[in-house]
Amino acid sequence: MLKSFQFRVYPTKQQHRQLNMLLETARRLYNNALAERRDAYQNDGKTLNYYDQANKLKAKRKEDPYLAQLNFSACQDVLRRLDKAFKAFFRRVKAGEKPGYPRFKGKGRYDSITFPSYGDGCKVKDNRLYLQNVGLLKVKWHRQIEGKIKTVTIRRKVDKWFVSFSCEVEPTPLAPCSEAVGIDLGVKHLVITSDGEFYKHPKFLRDAERKLKRKQRAVSRKKKGSNRRRKAVRDLARLYQHIANQRKDYAHKVSRKLVNRYGLIAFENLNVQGMVKNHRLAKSIVDAAWNQLVQFTMYKAEEAGRRVVLVDPKNTSQLCSNCGEIVPKKLSERVHRCEHCRYVQDRDVNAAQNILKRALA
Repeated sequence: MLKSFQFRVYPTKQQHRQLNMLLETARRLYNNALAERRDAYQNDGKTLNYYDQANKLKAKRKEDPYLAQLNFSACQDVLRRLDKAFKAFFRRVKAGEKPGYPRFKGKGRYDSITFPSYGDGCKVKDNRLYLQNVGLLKVKWHRQIEGKIKTVTIRRKVDKWFVSFSCEVEPTPLAPCSEAVGIDLGVKHLVITSDGEFYKHPKFLRDAERKLKRKQRAVSRKKKGSNRRRKAVRDLARLYQHIANQRKDYAHKVSRKLVNRYGLIAFENLNVQGMVKNHRLAKSIVDAAWNQLVQFTMYKAEEAGRRVVLVDPKNTSQLCSNCGEIVPKKLSERVHRCEHCRYVQDRDVNAAQNILKRALA
């Protein structure tokens, strides 16, 4: 299985400028390749693929000294990224969904470079990270890298730099566990288990709203294109990044508890994109980040030898978990009361019990 290890990178001023230059080069390569595909179709009715563009890469690198500084395999990865975007576009067209044609990347909108093969333009040397045409970068090694390194990605997040190693590792299963749990995801409480346990929803976005509004006003007051506006935008982005990190940290902690405790974990297969169209609950749903929690639990469960099951969410809140009868109730009704079997339970616990039953079935 593949496992990712992320570390903070501390480049010097010169290395910082060089990394930004490489990102800008990768962005221009992406945009030029996208324009080439668009023009080929509009002018000649021809659809280009990855191989059509990759075959011209050597000639382009000879003509462009900036492109020549970007590792050849990393250039190929940029073209693969564009090819993946077009494949997703054609899949959506075929499925009758909203197509969403691949978009050009604006300045500062291309934030990562991937080296597809460890040792080709990147390697760990003398306890530092070596990148081609950048040099040796200082890294905060806060844990040991496991397994065989397959790919290396250097990423810019606001004004900080990180490196991610994608490694092939052997799973390390936990001791067998027969306990199973159903989980209802909510906005009042983030996680409600079929055992009647409640995990709080910290609401990091709600708590930071006043700071966000103040920083957003500071951005809007500054003149476009000015240094003061750039600084204000950076401060705002830092705060959003802090909120995202808080949310991610909490999701990691909750998912680890669930995986350590249960052998089978059942979630609803929720359509979050459809749910956020409800403007009354949209901000709370986004703040909860349900999909992130489910994804973290799934990959931890795979490594630990546990099972995660996604079930149909239809009527999990309306169904009585004791007798199976439908008990209609509004969203404001927080207690489940069944007139058929006299079963009384918290609405969310009842839903979690239904989720578990569907998973076991």
